[in-house]
Amino acid sequence: MTPMSAVKSPWLIAFGIASVVHLVLNGAGADPWDSITKCLVAPLLAAWVVEQKGPRLLVVALVFCFLGDLFLEIENLFIVGMAAFAVAHITFITFFVQRGGLDQLRRRPWIPIAYVIAAIGLVAWCWGGLETDLKAPIPVYAALLVGTAAISLATDLRAGIGGALFLVSDGIIALGEADRIDQDATATGLAIMALYILAIFFLATAILQREKRTVAAGSGFDPTIRTDCWPRLPAGKVTT
Repeated sequence: MTPMSAVKSPWLIAFGIASVVHLVLNGAGADPWDSITKCLVAPLLAAWVVEQKGPRLLVVALVFCFLGDLFLEIENLFIVGMAAFAVAHITFITFFVQRGGLDQLRRRPWIPIAYVIAAIGLVAWCWGGLETDLKAPIPVYAALLVGTAAISLATDLRAGIGGALFLVSDGIIALGEADRIDQDATATGLAIMALYILAIFFLATAILQREKRTVAAGSGFDPTIRTDCWPRLPAGKVTT
């Protein structure tokens, strides 16, 4: 598909509509409709990725984002929802590692260092207010958030913006769970969801764009063969 047809895809349009409707319903406190629309966002984006013949790992990550959204809407399943998002981040990290993200991180050590410092500060700020059952999983989940944010930024700027927004969104949730901010405030809920929606949108669109540019870079590629390995460019070919 051409870039224009990708933008005009009914799945991407539906994702945009569902996102806007959800934010409106979230702001209005229209339960349970806000929960229903929330759980439509990631699947619609995943359907668009499938339509665009995107990488399977990206689809898997978005499916686990959907499961995280679903479980977080069910009472007493916060840890299960966090676990689903943890798998999503492991999948994102795996994807970028397969695309040479570790080599990029070695060339830019300031990226992981900055994110680790930020994550330590966030966890320390939350620590005293966290329930006992959250004190073990929160640092682990924070490490995965940092992993996604750092390796995505080292690999691609737009993807890195998505990873950073994901970290900020979930950081706000952590602060709410620790009673550092009012997690029931309308503005807090809107900020969390707006940042999350933008996060997965930037990650998905960045990944698809880079994949298509690489495949179209020149000879030596067979675009009919889909793999989970970011194709290497032919000698002398450079994409931006």
